[in-house]
Amino acid sequence: MDKISTENIDLKVKLLEDFREFESGLNGETKNYFHKIRQDAIGTFNELGFPVKKLEEWKYTNINPILKHDFKTTQHFADSKLSADDIKDFLFQENGVNLLVFVNGQFDEKLSKIITKNDGVFIGSLLKGRVILGEVVEQHFSKYANYKNQSLTALNTAFAKDGAFIYVKRNAAVDEPVHILNISDSRDESYLSQPRNLYIAEEGASVKIVEDYYSIGGKHSFTNAVTEIYCGPNSNLERYKIQSEGEYAYNINTTQVMQEKDSLFSDTTISWGGAITRNNLCAVFNGTNTECHFYGLYLLNGKQHVDNHTLADHAMPNCYSNELYKGIIDDKATGVFNGKIMVREDAQKTNAYQSNGNILLSEDATIYSKPQLEIFADDVKCSHGATTGQLNNEEMFYLRARGIGKEEARILLLNAFAGDVIDSVKIDSLKKKLRNTLSKKLTKEN
Repeated sequence: MDKISTENIDLKVKLLEDFREFESGLNGETKNYFHKIRQDAIGTFNELGFPVKKLEEWKYTNINPILKHDFKTTQHFADSKLSADDIKDFLFQENGVNLLVFVNGQFDEKLSKIITKNDGVFIGSLLKGRVILGEVVEQHFSKYANYKNQSLTALNTAFAKDGAFIYVKRNAAVDEPVHILNISDSRDESYLSQPRNLYIAEEGASVKIVEDYYSIGGKHSFTNAVTEIYCGPNSNLERYKIQSEGEYAYNINTTQVMQEKDSLFSDTTISWGGAITRNNLCAVFNGTNTECHFYGLYLLNGKQHVDNHTLADHAMPNCYSNELYKGIIDDKATGVFNGKIMVREDAQKTNAYQSNGNILLSEDATIYSKPQLEIFADDVKCSHGATTGQLNNEEMFYLRARGIGKEEARILLLNAFAGDVIDSVKIDSLKKKLRNTLSKKLTKEN
């Protein structure tokens, strides 16, 4: 259980006070099921406090730099003043995409656009979804992301008010991708935003979702996001999470997935920027013949810190998981990868694979890689591996011998190294955008 650190007691006290203010403004909502969960969650956060480095799960990530700032919470944020022109560079260059825009965790309807016309689909904000589909939200909200031993999940749950809500009914398909644009606007103040997302794909449903995180402004921002995903039997849900925040942005992002039999879930997490980033990703296989794929890419420089914690929890037999994470780390940046495969006693005939590869571009760059297997069944095929090194000298020599300059050869090899993660993206416009971003960032670093 987390211990309270004297270094973060002030922010903790402030947030407890903010919760009382938040609660007082809910206008009679304090007696419903939603708020009962909030009250229990704030009690858990009060008990646990913020995570500290002496906890095994946080030993390589020190969040004390985050806790030094006086963040304003959502209820202190005025309506967004952003215009369509302000966000144009963050969008896909095509029209066939649903767009949900959240500014400091609050839905901005005027900047959003829903194009899917399907009675079996809801795409919008959680706040509106609770009004239209209250029973569905109640069935799934806070059922998968356990806050009892996760203090930051508890904090998010306590302040849960808005976020993206995507509901795809049985056998329905969303042909147009859903682009969820999260913007931390810290031009005037330092803000803590806590979006709470809920994605539900019922039996036989399919949907593709893109979560983008950007920050604007010269003050600090802190995003503490929680996403719950339910994949019904024989459903197919693809999620792409792209973090492109600035040097004053902190992002702690938790995703919990529940998969039923014959479902397919795929997640690609790409971290381009941000001061401190932590990604928690867990998929539980709650039915036979389920399949999941985890892909990750982190490109770090300066003093950036990115920590990826993943868990493929094989609770049922005849399931398959595959995980590939890659990192390119320069300057004094730090990467962390902790990937765990859990095979429980009843999960016979499990196939589970995991790989983490890293390239260090400077002597001061650091990677902590910890692949883990916990196997309690005997009829399984599981493997994991991690590699860390510099660019291959033989490959560099091969390219240089063919008249390619040193820097161009370097960029070619790094593009090739990252290519198989970006190739996992099945939305063509997003894949093109990611390849362009990768090339620009690799060029800037040289």
